[in-house]
Amino acid sequence: MNTFRNEKIIVGEGTEYPLNGMITLPEKAEGKVPGVVFVHGSGSSNMDEKIFKNTPFKDLAEGLAKRGIASIRYDKRSFVHVKKMIKQGITMKEETIDDAILAAKLLGEHSAVDPDNIFIVGHSMGAMLAPRIDAECGLFKGLILMAGTPYRLEDIMIRQFKQAGNSKSAITRFAGKLEDKIFSKKFDGLYEMSDEEAKNKKFAGGTTLWYFKEAGKKGAADYLLESEKPALIMQGGMDFQVLADVDFAGFKKLLKDRKNVEYRYYADLNHLFIKGIYNDIGMAAKEYKVEQHIGDNVFDDIAAFINSHN
Repeated sequence: MNTFRNEKIIVGEGTEYPLNGMITLPEKAEGKVPGVVFVHGSGSSNMDEKIFKNTPFKDLAEGLAKRGIASIRYDKRSFVHVKKMIKQGITMKEETIDDAILAAKLLGEHSAVDPDNIFIVGHSMGAMLAPRIDAECGLFKGLILMAGTPYRLEDIMIRQFKQAGNSKSAITRFAGKLEDKIFSKKFDGLYEMSDEEAKNKKFAGGTTLWYFKEAGKKGAADYLLESEKPALIMQGGMDFQVLADVDFAGFKKLLKDRKNVEYRYYADLNHLFIKGIYNDIGMAAKEYKVEQHIGDNVFDDIAAFINSHN
């Protein structure tokens, strides 16, 4: 197997929001290699998508490079420029989409990478946005959706509040029920509001209801139905943030007539595609504080999908 090498880069160099990043390349390759762009889940995150002791994007970058596939990863804009972003107001476009497109262009310009063989790898909310990102730039040969959902973000959040309200942890149960009571009702009538009204209504912190409405007016399901690109949809059976029997099943129902969609299910893996422990959203922090790494089977499945479409 190939080893790998890293090259430091800046996504958005010269713009208002420069982001440190890394291109990871196979050490030895004949000709130009395929590549992937990693797109983060929700919240602020560095280029490795570090969650406590786990680094999913670093694992994926190195595992794929050993299989002859290049990648680009970068700090999320909200991780680096959050104060500036809050002042200006944001949607998912400013938070995630624009930088993913810049990263794809940067990767495609690298002398070792085949610009016609670049795939997008979205994780969690990044998987929700991947079909939209491709629709806006058309730079990707295929979509790889890890722990995604075809449903709207606010629907997932409401469901997670209710899950937390039923957690084994008493503290999480209390917090989940309180969040459900406070936040869920804020979404009432969201799509009947004018855009200006949604922009002026706070959800929490610096986030307004416009953040949800702008994304939900045309969501992952809509973009996927319009897309003709091949897709790989991946799900862990111990994922308590998106659910196999709801979200993964939802993809299968939505795309039942599409022959170029593949599915991979990993019974013992959680939301980060590492071994699940508690299967309880209230124990998420405790679970993610255990250092683990993504296994070869995940790398092999992604590499096989990419290579099958070269």
